[in-house]
Amino acid sequence: MSGKRWAYEDFYEGCVIALPEKRVGKEEIVAFASEFDAQPMHLDEEAGKASLLGGLAASGWHTCSIFMRMMCEAFLLDSTSQGSPGITDMRWQRPVLAGDRLSGASTVLSRRLLKSRPDLGLVTFRHEVKNQNGERVILCENPILFRLREKGAA
Repeated sequence: MSGKRWAYEDFYEGCVIALPEKRVGKEEIVAFASEFDAQPMHLDEEAGKASLLGGLAASGWHTCSIFMRMMCEAFLLDSTSQGSPGITDMRWQRPVLAGDRLSGASTVLSRRLLKSRPDLGLVTFRHEVKNQNGERVILCENPILFRLREKGAA
């Protein structure tokens, strides 16, 4: 973590926050799939190779979970985040295969103060996660609520 306590005031349109790299291992893919998405292409290497995915592939939901952890490490755990009202758009654009190294960035698209809660602001992000070949695996947009550092300071 950067040591910075992210608050609403720190996010501006065009602000880009790098997400940390994450290697995705075979055991992790199988463990997640065993519990949450037990489709053959997420559990067995041969089934993965025979599928459209081309190898043992992480579930899309697993990929989302990995992305969430990356975002938490990059800024959310050291912020005034109050959660999110949802996801506007989530696209799984390429499979995440065993051995892939993921990295990415979160970019601020817009921000606004809430009229009903003057101590909160809504920041809308576009998140992109890519594999080691620079191929995008996730494209996501969502708003996140952040407290202001100082009421009325934004």
